[in-house]
Amino acid sequence: MNQFRQHLPILRRCALAAAVASAFALSAGHASAQAAAAPSETAMVKLIRGLIQSGTLAKDVGEALLAQAQAEAMASQQAQQRLAAVSAGAVAGASAGGLRLEPGDVRVPYISQTVRDQIRDEVKAQVMAQAKDEGWAAPNETPEWSKRIRFEGDVRVRNESRSYAGNNSNIEINWPDLNKSSGYDVNPNTNLALPSLLNTRQDRRNLFRARARVGIFADLSENTKAGVRLASGSDDNPVSTTQTLGGGLSKKSVWLDQMWISHKPVDWLTVTGGRFGNPFMSTDTLFSSDLNFDGIAFQFDKALASNKDLSLFGTVGLIPLEYSSDNAPSRSQDKAKSENKWLFGAQVGADWKIDDDNRLRGALAYYNFRNISGKVSEPCALYAGADGCSTDWSRPAFMQKGNTLMLLRDISLDPLNPAGTPQPQYVGLASKFRLVDLNMRWDTKVAGNNLRLDANFIRNTAYDANDIWRRAGIRGAIVNNFGNTGGTTQADYKSGGNAFMLQATYGRPAPAARGDWNVLAGYKRIEPDALPDGYNDSTFHGGGTNARGYFLGGSYAFDKNLWFTGRWISTKEVYGPPLSIDTLQLELNARF
Repeated sequence: MNQFRQHLPILRRCALAAAVASAFALSAGHASAQAAAAPSETAMVKLIRGLIQSGTLAKDVGEALLAQAQAEAMASQQAQQRLAAVSAGAVAGASAGGLRLEPGDVRVPYISQTVRDQIRDEVKAQVMAQAKDEGWAAPNETPEWSKRIRFEGDVRVRNESRSYAGNNSNIEINWPDLNKSSGYDVNPNTNLALPSLLNTRQDRRNLFRARARVGIFADLSENTKAGVRLASGSDDNPVSTTQTLGGGLSKKSVWLDQMWISHKPVDWLTVTGGRFGNPFMSTDTLFSSDLNFDGIAFQFDKALASNKDLSLFGTVGLIPLEYSSDNAPSRSQDKAKSENKWLFGAQVGADWKIDDDNRLRGALAYYNFRNISGKVSEPCALYAGADGCSTDWSRPAFMQKGNTLMLLRDISLDPLNPAGTPQPQYVGLASKFRLVDLNMRWDTKVAGNNLRLDANFIRNTAYDANDIWRRAGIRGAIVNNFGNTGGTTQADYKSGGNAFMLQATYGRPAPAARGDWNVLAGYKRIEPDALPDGYNDSTFHGGGTNARGYFLGGSYAFDKNLWFTGRWISTKEVYGPPLSIDTLQLELNARF
């Protein structure tokens, strides 16, 4: 009954339209009047029967509407008959010069074409609006909510080869591996085994690797969005979602790569929270293209009222890097205080469209990595069963290679057997990191094609060699970044706090359509303590810092959203023992 009441106003309007159409038909002549007098189904009754038969209207609702329409049709027919009788009585009074009516004729008032069109359009609009809201006009149409959700993804298949120079140092310690488990015993009286070492001399040919990412993104409203993305990866490291194939044809892992909500309280400000893509303008010298950020970011972008070709943009981000364990030391009654690691980033920039062929974009950023440096512990008697040392938390959760490292534990010796006391050690970052990051990009046209020039300069304003040695505290605490002399004193220590990158890209920077292409060339130099080594590109020199070298590459799209890329990277160390690496990557990329 409720559905009947909902449809009744619409059907009455339809009945009105049908009645008008019938009136036009009657005005055609006496034959039409006779046909109208005969019992027949109206257009509305036929319409309802058709809706019932097609399944658009439920049977019970349709039958109720049909009965109502038939009743209204009968009433309309009776009214026409009474009108005919009145018209017949008026024949005698018609003027001699007027239109003479014969018995049975019906006088119908004239309705203009404009009024008829207006009635038709009004009825049609109301019927279609209600049909769309209730979903019975187009039952196979996609629901409205699904139009606000989109899927995006990409797949990459890569063949990679790495070549190492024969004179490379073969005692490069795998420091991330050393920080795992219970540490590495540095006492030669109790441990004669070498720590885990990196491969530096044996080439690796034809490694097949792949990456897959797929995300679902929703427009909750004009101002609010949300997204979730899954990605492949050999492990949970933050700088690569590439998976090495093989492994006995075992299935590959999938990780939660992004999960975020964003809202625009005003047109020029976006607030994003969760785990999201890089909100800063930067290069992979500092942040890998696969790196995502946890926390919250405020981004603004606004064109100047006085010059629409010039806009200002910026980002402020509060990024938690690592929380200390709530239950450390696990076997101690006295728990360690909270020691959390943070990244605070602030950036401001401008985007200037100089003319149709030239565009300049630049940004200056400041990044303060708080509490990520290593600290020497209080004396700890591990031989007596102590559950770790007081600064074990300060070792990095993830690192690659290049940063100056220091021993963290001040281990007390067993007075009964000092020479035989095991000394398992962890390492932490010896430098502090407060970075100034300058990025510039110029897009122009040369010979009818795009030319993009990128420049990036980074300075660690907190780098201080003297401060590093003072902070290390205990003798022999600095364990790497010494010169080729073999000495381990401060005079032998070699590091630096600067990094820069230059790159030129000719052609379309991001191939998408068939026939798009580009070629590129660039150079990087990253001193050991210019930036934290755990967050930048994992391919250049095997990831991390203390690296310099050039790279060449190119891409060609041979179908829509399908392109081939080749890349050659040749790198070596900035300071310290020789380490030269050449990398060739050939890859096929698809985006959907």
